[in-house]
Amino acid sequence: MKNQLFLFFFMALAISACAQTSNLPKAQTIPDEPFVQDYSIRYLKEDANTDLIQVAADRNGYIQVFSSAGLLRPRAGQFLFPGTLVTDVHYRPTSDKNIASLGTYQNELVYIDDEAVFSNAWAGKLYSRHQMPDAHLFAGGKDFAFLISNGKKLRFLKDSKSLWDGNLSDDEVRDIKYDADAQLFWILGKSSISTFSPGQNKITKVLENSNVTCIEVAPGKLVVGTDNGYFEINSRTKKKTGSVQRKMPWTELTTIRYIDGRLWFGSPRGAMLLRADGGFNYYASKRWVPSDQIIDIAPGPENSVLVLTDAGVGRIYFKEMTLAEKADFYDHQVRERHIRTGFNARLDGLQDGDVTTGTLQNSDNDGLWTAMYLGGETFRYAVTNSEDALGNIRESLAAMERLYTINPMNSGFPSRSFQRAGYNKDSKPWRPTEDPEWDWKSTTSSDEAIGHAFVFAVIAELVDVEPIRTKAIELLDGLMQHIVDNDFYLIDFDGKPTTWGRWNPEYVNNFATYIGDRKLNSSNIIAMLQSAYYFTKKEIYKEKAFELMNDHGYLENLMRPMDEIGQAAEDDDDYSKMLSSTWNHSDDEMYYLGYWGLYRYAFNEELKAKYKEAIIDHWEAERPEKEGLWNIMTALVGDDNYDFEEAIWFLQEYPLDLITWSVENSHRKDIEHLPENFRGQTIKEVLPPDELPIRQHNANRFTLDRDGKGWREYGAGDIWLLPYWIGRYLDVIGAPTSEK
Repeated sequence: MKNQLFLFFFMALAISACAQTSNLPKAQTIPDEPFVQDYSIRYLKEDANTDLIQVAADRNGYIQVFSSAGLLRPRAGQFLFPGTLVTDVHYRPTSDKNIASLGTYQNELVYIDDEAVFSNAWAGKLYSRHQMPDAHLFAGGKDFAFLISNGKKLRFLKDSKSLWDGNLSDDEVRDIKYDADAQLFWILGKSSISTFSPGQNKITKVLENSNVTCIEVAPGKLVVGTDNGYFEINSRTKKKTGSVQRKMPWTELTTIRYIDGRLWFGSPRGAMLLRADGGFNYYASKRWVPSDQIIDIAPGPENSVLVLTDAGVGRIYFKEMTLAEKADFYDHQVRERHIRTGFNARLDGLQDGDVTTGTLQNSDNDGLWTAMYLGGETFRYAVTNSEDALGNIRESLAAMERLYTINPMNSGFPSRSFQRAGYNKDSKPWRPTEDPEWDWKSTTSSDEAIGHAFVFAVIAELVDVEPIRTKAIELLDGLMQHIVDNDFYLIDFDGKPTTWGRWNPEYVNNFATYIGDRKLNSSNIIAMLQSAYYFTKKEIYKEKAFELMNDHGYLENLMRPMDEIGQAAEDDDDYSKMLSSTWNHSDDEMYYLGYWGLYRYAFNEELKAKYKEAIIDHWEAERPEKEGLWNIMTALVGDDNYDFEEAIWFLQEYPLDLITWSVENSHRKDIEHLPENFRGQTIKEVLPPDELPIRQHNANRFTLDRDGKGWREYGAGDIWLLPYWIGRYLDVIGAPTSEK
């Protein structure tokens, strides 16, 4: 079944050559080569009382599930919109039989019922009567010979003739696999593994082990799953090789399949794919499968893998695409579902991940998330000269502008958000406007201020459409004039500073030097003043910046090494203790948005060199997180490689599904936990984004678990499109072939 949502991935991109080029030093450019993107379509069982047992697909792409209710097949289903498993009536002469098991032979569907092993392939000529009415296990060998079992007896038959009968002595047969290279059958017992050699009509016990749960044939070996890891048996010597492998997400194994040269493992806590490097891709949570209780795994059509769970089938696709094609997908996601009156917004209130049940929500950080999306669209325009990007810039800049005009203050003070009246549950920060149709949100934070300053400067520099450029400079000037006029505070409707909009020296330097807000606020305000001066040439901004740096120690503050930032001392005030209880990842986001103006618009080369030192010091502290945006933005300061390969990894591994499914990783046995620490780094090596909870850039990438329940879908505008397009602009990421 073709998934229409992905057809555009493989269309030629109609993006023109670069309209502008960055005047930054050229970073190492990584070509945008096709990579394998995985995503899943789920098919849910309709009857909770039906037990799902096996899944298989034939060479035509026909998928069947064997269940306690007979044969089922998938119906409908597309990315983000699960299908269902329904009774298979496609061919009544098969589905009406008393099917006991389902499998494949030579890529065709084969069945066993109370009379025969049979198939509808080969003109229906395969119908081998077995005279074992309770048979439910079978495997096909050479020349249409089959070894079957009812759990107690074994029978080797061909063309309805029994060639051998036997059993496992005092053991019970649980599974049978055929090894074509060794030309023998492997038989899994309840407490043993044996072989049956058709040439000798002989059973040989290879291993006695009560912990064995599943087996699979791979080239030259049998892979044996246990209730605590897996091991291998050499097909030729029949000897166990190596030790039991337990460094995997979960070691209690329920099934193993060798598919297209790779080993898949099922467990009660998700499916696992063994990579060439010895690590595992972990497919757990509803991002990938209907349930983490894995029953069976099988190759699927169109380069997919079928993962059968107790709640349905997860069909995991593997599609080749470029980052540019992935950007197209995310752009479609944002424009279709995540634009609210020009803002980059999230969908909340989803019922089990159904995006049609979600509602666009306002946020305390509407200005920040929109600034980040708007920044990405600006970099896109600078790289491609896209009229579509320019239209998006106009729309979101209008929303940003209205944050300043919808409140009654007319002073360059930006609202947090605005919303139609009557829909604002938390009434405290909401204020009425002159128009009874709208409310505006007060208590604007420093997060919004730095986001605004960042994007207004980016637009002013990179958009060559004068009304847009002029408006961005006007808004930047208004914001900074408000801050300067009010002694480096954001002054709210009540004439008082907002909680976080504070850059005044009395406030900033009241913190001890090791409290992060002292460094952060100093860095941000200098960046904002430099940006305002660069585009307005108003001397007041330059004078105030140097006053803060020279007279109030802001240069020393922002240059303070990250390894000196930590928790408050015992005798510090409670406010400092609250701010520094752990590393604040929102601060990282604010630093990096500020770095654009700090470094790019530096007053002189001497300061620029100092800023570079501070930025690289911060990047070194962040390196373990492999945060794509931080790595890419550090390209601002020069042509060294700031882990750009890890940034590409981040972008490639980010899941297409941005729903907040419940995700658990803390139980995994392939991760090395670290002692509790200030940075909040829980494990030695960060996990790929598609195995972690969906979070924005202000979150800790070492957070392993989240009880998300499929309640929210994030937009990709700030999460993915900003790092991608700034990466294109800074020449970290190459253009796709179609743009060259």
